[in-house]
Amino acid sequence: MDAERRIGVAVDFSPCCKKALKWAIDNVVRKGDHLILVIVRPADVYEHGEMQLWGVTGSPLIPLPEFSDAHIMNKYEVKPDAETVDIVTTAASQKEITVLVKIYWGDAREKIIEAIDKIPLSFLVMGNRGLGTLKRVVMGSVSNYVVNNARCPVTVVKSET
Repeated sequence: MDAERRIGVAVDFSPCCKKALKWAIDNVVRKGDHLILVIVRPADVYEHGEMQLWGVTGSPLIPLPEFSDAHIMNKYEVKPDAETVDIVTTAASQKEITVLVKIYWGDAREKIIEAIDKIPLSFLVMGNRGLGTLKRVVMGSVSNYVVNNARCPVTVVKSET
């Protein structure tokens, strides 16, 4: 069972998500694990091209070499930054893990819960942007929603404030 652990990290390429990704690699991921980056894009982004195939179910699991290829990721309208690619590439070789990417389109709260249930994930790590009280009330906190609705353990890595 240990070799089948699927550790998810919610990724939007922000500084707080990179901190969460590094934390997951340093503290949770171990040899043989699957590290799955869960990316959620706005629903209106997938209205054309190949992405229409995956609008409801999300993309297929994308292997690390394809995630590192800008041309392939452009088809999903995702532009991974060099730092994130470097972090996961280094982790894959040093920790002997499999890195995969799953892209969803829609509301981040709902799609992260869907990823937990459908992939399924053994554990999820995500960043917290540190919204102020007013913004959190108006916009809702993605991390708070996920923590309260996930069927697996969730760790929220706080952003620098």
